[in-house]
Amino acid sequence: MACRFEVTLPMSEQAGVAAATEALNEIDRIEDRLTVFSDTSEISRINRCAASEPVRVDPALFKLLVLCKELYRATEGAFDITSGPLTRCWGFLRREGRLPAKSEIATALAFVGSNKLLLDPASRSIRFAEAGVEINLGSIGKGYALDCVSTSMGREVQTALLNAGSSSIRALGAGDPEHGGWVVGLRDPRVKNRRMGVLRLRDCAMSTSGTEEQFFEHDGRRYGHIIDPRTGWPASAVSGVTVVADSAAVADALATAFFVGGRELAERYCAVDSEVLVILLENNSDTPVVIGSNKGCEGPTDL
Repeated sequence: MACRFEVTLPMSEQAGVAAATEALNEIDRIEDRLTVFSDTSEISRINRCAASEPVRVDPALFKLLVLCKELYRATEGAFDITSGPLTRCWGFLRREGRLPAKSEIATALAFVGSNKLLLDPASRSIRFAEAGVEINLGSIGKGYALDCVSTSMGREVQTALLNAGSSSIRALGAGDPEHGGWVVGLRDPRVKNRRMGVLRLRDCAMSTSGTEEQFFEHDGRRYGHIIDPRTGWPASAVSGVTVVADSAAVADALATAFFVGGRELAERYCAVDSEVLVILLENNSDTPVVIGSNKGCEGPTDL
């Protein structure tokens, strides 16, 4: 997941330190299972074998894969865990951005599409429709990890704020009642270290997507690391997206999807799911757009 995880607790939580320590240890175990950078992970085993035979997986991972396919359909293909060949093609898998030839992009695109993932609930297995397909949970893994540990921590503490790299956040409980919840700043995607607004979170999750950290420039044009899996090219219509949802995994996935699909996709999605809040800054505007709502979130303010 390539980021720092943190747990913030109020002084009143007597069992908080032990619960937080175990939560961070559990995140390490989740990383070991889901990473594509270790040959021994469950995801690497799937990528090695699923083109030739069904691969039976852990119940929790199978449930996550089902969620990923559901989100793929719900976001019209903008969220896609099979986009790894494109990320590699553009050099972002190892954070070494490069401009590929159009033929390279076309070759990579041929292996992309979560419709190529064949999930069998009866055997709890996954198989790839063809060789060359692979999965990478980088666009949902941080949120998934936060959801997992918030469930276990909830048995020990009343409130805590779980943070993954400052881009994925899970509020457990109501936070500080005097402030109306856990106070979280929204960073400005165009100006580093400047805050764009404030949210107050209670028993919900928030995720932010942007390209201010990972990008490269070629012939005066900037290319960010978030690739549109439908075209094979970096998404470019949006400067930044923040999503608030009940699940950190869903918020994580939707932030990526709406960065790719823009305002129109976010509006279509929120017309169906009334529990999702989206704050989106388009490239051609200085005013953020707020779409939808979430009962666990107060704000945004200062926009």
